[in-house]
Amino acid sequence: MISTQFKVPNPVNEPILGYLPGSKERTELKEALASIEREVVEIPCIIGGKEVRTGTIFEVRMPHDHKTVIARVHLAGKEQIAIAIDSALAAKKAWESMPWSERARIFLKAADLLAGPWRARINAATMHGQSKNVYQAEIDSACELADFLRFNAKFYEQIISDQPFSPAGIHNAVDYRPLEGFVFAVTPFNFTAIAGNLPAAPAMIGNTVVWKPSEQQSLAAYRTYQLFEAAGLPPGVINFVPAPGPVAGEVALHHPALAGVHFTGSSATFNHITRTVGAGIEGYHTYPRIVGETGGKDFVFAHPSADLDVLNVALIRGAFEYQGQKCSAASRAYIPASLWPKLKDRLIEETRALKQGDVRDFRNLVNAVIDSRSCSKISTYLEHAKTTASYSVLAGGEVDTSVGYFVKPTLLQATDPKARTLSEEIFGPVLSLYVYEDARLADTLKLVNETSPYALTGAVISQDRMALQAVLQELRHSAGNIYINDKPTGAVVGQQPFGGARRSGTNDKAGSSMNLLRWMSARTIKENFVPPKQVLYPYMNEA
Repeated sequence: MISTQFKVPNPVNEPILGYLPGSKERTELKEALASIEREVVEIPCIIGGKEVRTGTIFEVRMPHDHKTVIARVHLAGKEQIAIAIDSALAAKKAWESMPWSERARIFLKAADLLAGPWRARINAATMHGQSKNVYQAEIDSACELADFLRFNAKFYEQIISDQPFSPAGIHNAVDYRPLEGFVFAVTPFNFTAIAGNLPAAPAMIGNTVVWKPSEQQSLAAYRTYQLFEAAGLPPGVINFVPAPGPVAGEVALHHPALAGVHFTGSSATFNHITRTVGAGIEGYHTYPRIVGETGGKDFVFAHPSADLDVLNVALIRGAFEYQGQKCSAASRAYIPASLWPKLKDRLIEETRALKQGDVRDFRNLVNAVIDSRSCSKISTYLEHAKTTASYSVLAGGEVDTSVGYFVKPTLLQATDPKARTLSEEIFGPVLSLYVYEDARLADTLKLVNETSPYALTGAVISQDRMALQAVLQELRHSAGNIYINDKPTGAVVGQQPFGGARRSGTNDKAGSSMNLLRWMSARTIKENFVPPKQVLYPYMNEA
C-alpha cells in the first residue's frame, strides 16, 4: 500500500489552438481529416470491454458531403442493451471499491491524452461527423471535453473534503457513495464534449454506465470511448451501445436497477423519459435520479443604449455559429426601434456575406446541418415565414441539399410578437427579430419572459448600468445562463456552469460540482470513541 495523499492539480481551461496556416496543429488536423476520408470505420458496440457486431448498420455520412460514408455503426438491439446493463452491474462493485483518486487519475490521464496525441483525431471526427468548422470543433471536442475531465476531478475532491463537525469523543463523517444501480447516459449529436461528459461524470464518482450516443455522432463518440480505454478505464464501467432511442429506452428505463438518467436532447424525449420513470416508479430498487438538459429558445434583448458593434456580433455569432445547432444559440432577438435603422442594413449585409460550405475549407464559418430530417424541419419554418404576412425574410431562407445539408443563415423580421419562429425551437441557422417601440420596453420584457416555454440562455446588450440591473431582475427566471454584452453561447467549464430550467431541463449545471452531486448518495457515519456503558442517565439519580 502506497502511503500518500492524492491532490488533484488545480485545473486551468485548456488553451484554444489557433490552427493558423503553417502551424503544427493545422498540419496534423488536415492529415487526420484526410485519414477519415480514406477509411470507412466499422464501429461496434462495446459491452464489458468486448466488441459486439450486430449487423444492423447505421451509416454515418458527412453532413456537408452526404454522399461520403465515414463510418458504419453496429446498432444495439434490446438484447445487447440488456447485456450492457448486466455488464455495468457486474463491474460496479470493483469499480466503486477502487480508491476515488485512482478513478480520477484515469480521467485526468484521458484529458492529457486528448490535449496531446488524441487531439487531432477527435477534432477531425467531430468536424467530419458533425460538420463543425475547425474552431467549433476545437472549443468542443478538445478544450471543453478536457476541461470537463479535469475540473470534475477537482470538484470531486472538493465535495468529499466537505465533512461535518465532530465534537470531543465523537467522529462524524460523510461517505459520498455512488448511486446503487446503473446510470443510463443518453447523449446528443451536437457536442462531443457533452457526449463524453454525460457518461464520464457519473463514472468518475464510482457509477457504472450504459452509454447510448446519438447515431449521427457515433464516430466522435467511438473515438472518445477509445480515449477512455487508452487512459485505463476498466471493462464494463462504461458500456458503449449506439442504438435507436426507443429501443434502448424500452429496456433501460424499465429495468429495476436503473439508478439515474443523464440526458441531453430534445424536450419531447426528456418528457417521455420522465413520464416513463414516473409511471414505473414502484418497480425500481431506488428512486432514479433524472438529470436533463433539453431545448432552448434563447434570446438577445437589446436596450436602447446598446453598442451596435457588440449587438451585431452577438446576433451573428450567437445565431449562426455551428449553424444554430446549439441549445444555447440565439434564436430570437428584441431590438429597439431607435436602433433598428442603424443596425438593419449592416446586420443583413454581414449575414449574407458569411461563407458557408465544407469543413475542409477553413474559410467557411457556417457548415451543414446534421441531416435531411433537420433540413426538412427547418424548411417547414422557412416556408411558413415566406407565406405568412407578418414576416419579412431579410436574408437567407434557402436550402440546398444537392451536396450537403446546407441552410443559408436566415434573418426573419416578425411583426407578431407571438409568431411561431419567436416561440418554437427550430435548431438551425434562423434568427427571428422583433422590433419594439422604446416606450414599450417593460411590455417587451414580459414578451421575452413569456413567449417561449424554455429558459436556457439569454443575452442583454446595454451600456446603461441602471437599466441593465432592472432588465436582469425582470428576466431573473428567463434563463439559467445570462450574458451581458455578449452572445448567449459559449459557456466555459469552471467559469459559467451550464443549464436552464422550465422546459430547458433540470438546471443541474454541467461544468460545476452541482452536477456531480446528482450522481452521489451520501452516507453519514458516526463513531463514538467513548461509548456509554450504562443504560440510565446521571440526571436520574435522586441524590
